[in-house]
Amino acid sequence: MIMIDELKNKIKELAENYSINLKEQIECRKEEMKNDDNSHYLIYRVLGITTEEGQLIDIYQNTGRFLYKYAGSFLEEAATLCFNFKFPKGIKTKVQNTMGQRPKTFEIDVLNNNDALEIKWRDATTDGDHITKEHTRVQVIKSHGYKPIRVMFYYPQRGQAIKIQETLKTLYAGVDGEYYGGEEAWKYLQDYTGVDLKAILTEIANERVPIVSIELDKVATEIKAD
Repeated sequence: MIMIDELKNKIKELAENYSINLKEQIECRKEEMKNDDNSHYLIYRVLGITTEEGQLIDIYQNTGRFLYKYAGSFLEEAATLCFNFKFPKGIKTKVQNTMGQRPKTFEIDVLNNNDALEIKWRDATTDGDHITKEHTRVQVIKSHGYKPIRVMFYYPQRGQAIKIQETLKTLYAGVDGEYYGGEEAWKYLQDYTGVDLKAILTEIANERVPIVSIELDKVATEIKAD
């Protein structure tokens, strides 16, 4: 289908733009770090970390922040493209907070009829206040006559963050909302829109970085040989 091909091209263009901007941000930060005060490496050395190791750790820590930010924004925008592909009238909108002063409004990523979709790539928070804010959010959305639906593609890794997600899932169920995480989120998007986003992203990933799978196969072969 031409329309599906157009959507794929849009996602590929989006990936290319994010990739270019990410690399520019990383290179810019690396240049800035050349002028950083590294006197704190003394403490690294006290803890048994060499200067070279400390430099690499600082570089990856700084650039990693950009990677997480760009990865999340890209996936959420790509998913939104899929929802809008199937439902062009679905829009990003804000609703008034009817249960407090802060924040004044809550944002809905895609509002399609009564479905109020929140799209997240991952939520790794361990902040208890996050539960309170999210509880208020879903109650407010419900009060406006919408069904709150959370679509989160990747679960956090740490136990406390996972527990918070389990609590949020219960909160959504409590207001007759829906919560989809991990593989359920990918399947929900495909069932809802008819678009297999994960397959599209896998295709793009294999085109852009095919050497990764080759190296993994090589490592696996060497391990078996040993």
